[in-house]
Amino acid sequence: MGRLDFLRNSVGTSDSALSKQVSALAAAGYVVVRRGQDKRARRTYVQLAPRGRSAFQRHAAALERIVALARDSADRPAADQQ
Repeated sequence: MGRLDFLRNSVGTSDSALSKQVSALAAAGYVVVRRGQDKRARRTYVQLAPRGRSAFQRHAAALERIVALARDSADRPAADQQ
């Protein structure tokens, strides 16, 4: 599980924006959220759920297909692109 403050710093967003996104991902079943207390402060931990991992893999595969199509298009001579 990753700490929410690590995620916030990694993606460079505000606490409120990240909280909204994590809530939406949790509602969709993509992440599991656990709240706890350490010695000094309350902590929120987020873990990718199996459904979220599958959705991410599908999304990444779609992006890879887009990149491949863009490369193929860029490699064709200009006359072929008209």
